[in-house]
Amino acid sequence: MAPPQARKVYPDHTLSEFRHWLLPKPGVVNSYVSCNASGIVENFCSFYHLPSSCVQHPVHSHIYAAYSYYNVATTVPLRQLMKDCLGEARREGQDVFNALNVMENDEFLTDLNFGMGDGNLNYYLFNWQTEGRMQPKELGLVLL
Repeated sequence: MAPPQARKVYPDHTLSEFRHWLLPKPGVVNSYVSCNASGIVENFCSFYHLPSSCVQHPVHSHIYAAYSYYNVATTVPLRQLMKDCLGEARREGQDVFNALNVMENDEFLTDLNFGMGDGNLNYYLFNWQTEGRMQPKELGLVLL
């Protein structure tokens, strides 16, 4: 699938790279698809796991955080796809779900009650040619 024209930076994975980064691995990455009657994938959502230690907490030793990874909605609204993804993360035992405001994520962040972060994320892409500063929606890349 060709990337949307609005993207200025995006990965162009080989099949092997796609398998490495996006096929489910317990405790690392979860990916979900919905297919039509012919078995063609129509929608895809994924998140990766990034647990954090709780230092000197009397009850909890970890906070289990899921981070939105790559998501494609072609037959359902992106908001619905991500609502379903939130449910899957909860079933996986995640305590919190984070998402950057890159790609089309602004379409669901407010509606699904995501809180605004308190900082800025800057990508430093060594040895990459770009057209200078970009808006978050022009970035089709999630770095781990």
